[in-house]
Amino acid sequence: MNTIQNSAVAQALDAFPAGTRRQLLALRTLIFDVAAITDGVGSIEETLKWGEPAYITSQSKSGSTIRIGWKKSNPSQCAIYFNCQTNLIESFRALFPQEFKFLGNRAMVFDVGEPLPKDALCFCIAAELTYHLDQKVEI
Repeated sequence: MNTIQNSAVAQALDAFPAGTRRQLLALRTLIFDVAAITDGVGSIEETLKWGEPAYITSQSKSGSTIRIGWKKSNPSQCAIYFNCQTNLIESFRALFPQEFKFLGNRAMVFDVGEPLPKDALCFCIAAELTYHLDQKVEI
């Protein structure tokens, strides 16, 4: 697992309740693992956006930002957020109607402590991390 280099990210993750933190760390690990095996992605920058851990393809610029988080208003769930200006969530909803719970056009939510649907989730993470590569039109 990748060590958290950004102290602000480490502090943000430490502030989450223990069960939520475990789930968010599992999501974080998947993001780094998928980035490592997906062509064109390169290294991932870990930072905070809106006070939540965010993952950016700043070197390759191959994809859109992914965030992970938890809201006090819904303490039994955590979420992975995708760029709401894309059609990715709409596509994920069509491809994986049973695997995920969706929050509008921006997130998938997971019950804390429940197993993650890793295969489907890895596909979705790869799609976000390569979103800009997939948008190139070849003539």
